[in-house]
Amino acid sequence: MSVITPTATLGQQARPTQRESISSPKRLAGIAGVLYLIVGIFGGFAEGVMEPKMYVAGNAAATAGNVVANAGLVRIGVVADLFQATIFVFLAMTLYLLLEHVNRNAARAMVILVAIATSIMCLNDVFELEGLRVATGAVDPTALGAAGSNALVLLLLDLQHYGLLIAQIYFGLWLVPLGYLAYRSGMFPKSLGVALIVGGVCYLADMLALFLVPDVGAKIAAFVVIPSAIAEFWMVGYLLLMGARSPRPSDPATIVSAGHVTSTP
Repeated sequence: MSVITPTATLGQQARPTQRESISSPKRLAGIAGVLYLIVGIFGGFAEGVMEPKMYVAGNAAATAGNVVANAGLVRIGVVADLFQATIFVFLAMTLYLLLEHVNRNAARAMVILVAIATSIMCLNDVFELEGLRVATGAVDPTALGAAGSNALVLLLLDLQHYGLLIAQIYFGLWLVPLGYLAYRSGMFPKSLGVALIVGGVCYLADMLALFLVPDVGAKIAAFVVIPSAIAEFWMVGYLLLMGARSPRPSDPATIVSAGHVTSTP
């Protein structure tokens, strides 16, 4: 007759739970990587391709003509932007689950900043869609005349354009707590955490330059956001290809519980 000791029973019960909890961060990292990639693709199309294609600063006739000539693409761009904004929120929630054990306040700040950014983006889409409606005659602007109608289209796309710059404040700010959490978590290279923080600062510098010294800002805009792009591409690639690092069994002070990693003194 065999006797199962309490120690053996506890060990047998703990092993599967521990294996499951160690794999959980990798699953969350993979999900976050896919969501981040979706945000990059659809956001890049809506804000990096469609917006410059439509908007010609200071030229009402050209802007209205672009909108009319590409009405279908404008609608696709609006839907793509709304979709990526929604996915952006789920990305922040997934990263919260992955990293909240490091510092819950920083993780909450990250989610709040993303929520503010997506709210501004959705409002921007209202302006873009309404500009399309005016340009294509869905809203009757005959009382304004052709020139007045074109000016109204430009005004609405101006609001969308500068709203995007305002949203860039939060595109930058959310990377700061994310970088901090990645740096402190031990799940990612510390250099990646630093790069994310630097990228966030570069987004803010780009926005400030465009608002305070527009001529200088326009000249440096393509260069100042390069660190931001590198940091975000790096994060997406690491999440997709490597995932979050699992705790090393050799670390005796590491306790894995319910998918979270905490350290005991």
